[in-house]
Amino acid sequence: MTPPETHPNTRALTFLRIAVGAFFLVFGEYKVFGTHFTLGGGFQMWINRFLAEGAYPFMVPVLRGFVLPRGTAIAFLVAYGELAIGLSLVLGLLVRPASICGILYMLALLFSSNDPGPGTEPWQYLGASLSHSIFILCFAAFIIGRPEDTLTVRGYIERLKRAKATASQNR
Repeated sequence: MTPPETHPNTRALTFLRIAVGAFFLVFGEYKVFGTHFTLGGGFQMWINRFLAEGAYPFMVPVLRGFVLPRGTAIAFLVAYGELAIGLSLVLGLLVRPASICGILYMLALLFSSNDPGPGTEPWQYLGASLSHSIFILCFAAFIIGRPEDTLTVRGYIERLKRAKATASQNR
């Protein structure tokens, strides 16, 4: 029987967790450590673009009436949220809560930017949503699976504690 931490499915889920985390680190890093997105109107530019090009009709009043008036604060929430999701996934800490937040965030982005328009064939909704729905599926896999079984900070700390305990017993 293969130990859980070395099972091929665990390794694959770990690889996916770290890869998705790396994407979110990149997404969040330039927003947190630069000023264009948070303070330079970059966030508001994206919201206005979503309104002009593809927000679902039920999201339009939310984007206009709630998001845009609070643009700077929400821009910081988005920037630090992306960075936190990325760190959580890469480090293997709080993966399930971060994945729940990731799903909610991806759904918000999907409904804010991917409406293919009225009278569209159902398959086109799926095609329009690919950039967000793929991440939703990854986050769902992290919630369902056991992505914290290998290559995590917690596991590293536990191994250090065991090694220290073993070393002190052998003295």
